[in-house]
Amino acid sequence: MNQPIIQSAGTTGDVTEFILREGTELSGMRPAGRMITDTDSGTFVYLLDDGERFVHVHFPEEVWPQMATALQSGQTPELSGGGHRLELVNFAEELEMLIFNIEGNDNYGEVFSTAVEKAFSQILGA
Repeated sequence: MNQPIIQSAGTTGDVTEFILREGTELSGMRPAGRMITDTDSGTFVYLLDDGERFVHVHFPEEVWPQMATALQSGQTPELSGGGHRLELVNFAEELEMLIFNIEGNDNYGEVFSTAVEKAFSQILGA
C-alpha cells in the first residue's frame, strides 16, 4: 500500500466517515491510535498497523473541516476503503493534541501552521 489518501468525507448521524481513494484496501489493518503530521505534503497522518509496519493514511486540507466536525462531535470517526471499515481510535485525542501544539508553532512551517490555525479556529478559540 502506497500512502493511502482520504478522498472524501461525510457524516451519517453523528459519525464522520473518511473514505479512502479507490483501490485502497483496509483488510488486515488495525488502527494504531496515533496521529502525526507530514508538513511537506501539508497533511495530518493517521497510523494503521498491518502487523508488520505502520501504514500512513494522509488527511489533506480538503477534509480538515470534517476532521474538525468529528473532533467537536465527540464521536469516533470511521475510515472506509475496499469494502472494509475501521474505527479511528484515539482520533480526537491525537488531533486535538496536534492542533494545540501546532498553534503558533512555526516549527511545523508557517504555511502549515497558518492553515491549521484557520481550519481549526473554532476549536482553538474555545
